[in-house]
Amino acid sequence: MAFSRTLSVVGCHAGGEVGDVITGGVLDVPGNTMYDKLVHFLNEKDNIRQLLLNEPRGRCSMNTNLILPPCDPRADAGFLIMESEEYAPMSGSNTICTATVLLETGMVPMKEPITQLTLDTAAGLVTVEAECEAGKCKSVAFDNVPAFVFELDYQVLVPGLGEVSVDIAWGGMMYVLVDAASVGLKVESRYSTQLVEIGERIKRAVQASYTPVHPENPKIKGVSILAFTESLVEENGCKAAVNTVVVSPGRFDRSPCGTGTCARLAVLHARGQLVEGEVFKHRSIIGTEFTSHIRGTTQVGGYQAVLPTVAGRAWITSFKQVVLDSSDPFPEGFRVGDQWRMAPSSLV
Repeated sequence: MAFSRTLSVVGCHAGGEVGDVITGGVLDVPGNTMYDKLVHFLNEKDNIRQLLLNEPRGRCSMNTNLILPPCDPRADAGFLIMESEEYAPMSGSNTICTATVLLETGMVPMKEPITQLTLDTAAGLVTVEAECEAGKCKSVAFDNVPAFVFELDYQVLVPGLGEVSVDIAWGGMMYVLVDAASVGLKVESRYSTQLVEIGERIKRAVQASYTPVHPENPKIKGVSILAFTESLVEENGCKAAVNTVVVSPGRFDRSPCGTGTCARLAVLHARGQLVEGEVFKHRSIIGTEFTSHIRGTTQVGGYQAVLPTVAGRAWITSFKQVVLDSSDPFPEGFRVGDQWRMAPSSLV
């Protein structure tokens, strides 16, 4: 059989969110930074993302991470995050998956009980501390890039809903955060259809009216993701809350979402609801949990920012060789609207 492409992939999930990791079959590309490499893959090699994430090899509720040599000499490895609609500058669940794969496969030496490593991402350097035992990562905590708020209580006119109040924040991706109760919803699976449909509608309305620009990398701009939040509760001496992140083209992040947690830490701190060092437990729509805290504050451009740390766990699910037969009629896969929530003109 003639294969035009063969890729080695380690299957993995963190908190339920699939974050497979490509460990072989893709060469490095030019770029002085990981963001440069992100742009190169977007413009020149996006067929790899399409092949792995589209059907029949992929599905809408998954991500794939690509390990590359780091651009920053302080890093142990670099990686890019491929999602259905974009290359995310940073992702918490994908960081946890990638660190777990690097350590449990021996690509980076594991040291028990604690392994420290640094990852080079398109958003900047991220340091990781993994709690390890008997060759397994029992917990992975990462010190994310600074998170900060662009807008609190931004009023946006949403077709069919009227005026909706949202927060806009950076946590490694550009987030719109919406109190689910403010639009008559709860973060529960029985409201899934409404959460996805209304979430996408609110996000599009924000995109049409407000464009946040990262002050240190103006090429990173515009919101691309939305989180529905529920109120804080006091729980065993710390604070906790449920959220769900709506990822385009219209599905939930199965995990509590790492960058979404960081964006929420920035919002909670800006509102005076969470102080440095206070533990915040963030839960997903399926009940999985990330633990987080603010380890300090800083300044990013003209914005007051927090330094977030998030911890979770990932599990390897498979080792696979993904191939493309040279006669396959779908070299970049396909999407169908029953799963991908696409406009009628885009259906296959």
